[in-house]
Amino acid sequence: MVAAAALAYFMNRYGIAFDRGMLGNVLETDAAEVGELLSPGLLVWVLGLGVLPAVVLSRMPLTPRGLLGALVDKAATLTALLGVSALLLTGFFASYASLFRNHRDLRSQLVPINLLAAAHGYARARINAPREFVLAAADAARLSGVEQAGRPLVLVLVVGETTRAASLSLNGYGRPTTPMLAARPDLINFGTAEACGTATATSLPCMFMDVGRAAYADGLAYRRESLLDALQRAGLDVWWIDNNSGCKGVCDRVQVVDAASLASDAGCGVEGCFDEVLLDRLDQRLAAVERDTVIVLHMKGQHGPAYYRRYPPTFERFAPVCSTNALDRCDPASVVNAYDNALVYTDHVLDWAITSLSANSNRADTALMFVSDHGESLGESGIFLHGMPYDFAPPYQKEVPFMAWLPEATLGRLGLDRGCLMQRTASLSHDNLYHSVLGISGVRATVYRAQADVFAACRVATQPATSVDSRKEKT
Repeated sequence: MVAAAALAYFMNRYGIAFDRGMLGNVLETDAAEVGELLSPGLLVWVLGLGVLPAVVLSRMPLTPRGLLGALVDKAATLTALLGVSALLLTGFFASYASLFRNHRDLRSQLVPINLLAAAHGYARARINAPREFVLAAADAARLSGVEQAGRPLVLVLVVGETTRAASLSLNGYGRPTTPMLAARPDLINFGTAEACGTATATSLPCMFMDVGRAAYADGLAYRRESLLDALQRAGLDVWWIDNNSGCKGVCDRVQVVDAASLASDAGCGVEGCFDEVLLDRLDQRLAAVERDTVIVLHMKGQHGPAYYRRYPPTFERFAPVCSTNALDRCDPASVVNAYDNALVYTDHVLDWAITSLSANSNRADTALMFVSDHGESLGESGIFLHGMPYDFAPPYQKEVPFMAWLPEATLGRLGLDRGCLMQRTASLSHDNLYHSVLGISGVRATVYRAQADVFAACRVATQPATSVDSRKEKT
């Protein structure tokens, strides 16, 4: 009853649904994110609708009935309930049958059945998960001629957090939320991409897997190689720099830096650090680069509900802002203002990262890609945050930005045509990320699919088609 009361509070406040995926988010979050969700209102709900009824129930006297008596009582109660249900269904069966057949995810709205079902599903997925570790790209290797002595190739892959495509001015949004990126002529905006999931616990590991959204299963990154493993096996130096709640298994076998733990007090507090902390670690890595390298920056981004904590005060361009986690009690415009301010700050961080890469152009060929893990609801139709079951989640939670920055030197080295890339209009998804990063890094393996590589169709100077260790690969 106590757990159900807490769950009902969050469902009522943010308009969320609760299923196995949402339970995974709860179990895989960190203390900072949990702290932002606590409030006096939660305490009132838990005490009033959970603890108090539980205390009353626990003090109700129970008369021993014996096994036979208990079975008789429960059988009678069940028979009566079934009889009432049958009478109700007699008059409304057609309506209810159609409703639950077409909207099966409504069961994720029923407390506490949804909590029990989520716990059962989550435990079953963990217990039945295969124990063997799968080498998805055992034959990963570099294309011959990709590596150039004395001039490393450096790709920075920035993983956004809760960045929805619809709120970027680059994508036609009415507010200037991405002015710095929009001023860069060498930025290639692929527009909107479909995310693997609506929450980090699913979408983050899924986007780094070769199997795609259709074949992804919870926990797969803990028992199957990720994109980062393939890159490392092919000989690249691979780093994961984190300012979020971890990588959900995809970076377990590469070099990891917890940016917040190494940061100074500036820009950091009990709720975490601003994303500029990633740039300090990036500069350190760039100064030490000696060979071809892939660096992943995992942002805090626009993680809610405390959007107002995601950016320094100097980036508050839109006001007033919602400065509480009780989003449903704020003016809708103030929620959007806080979120958009956080986007302006993300624009600044990405522009700064590009500037750092440009500063190293005398000694390396550099590139940057940006894609978010999932989107966000800002009160549309009474729904806030993210994590809705995928089949009926709104587009705001599933549509994310996908872009790349490629200077001329890097385009020339990779044999890519900028005009072709700028005109690319095919729809994208997280399924494209794995193959696109392999493609731009000059790595090939049996699992690589050229049709999913966003850069493949725009190569004007084709690199050698076979890798050192994979002579049988079709091109």
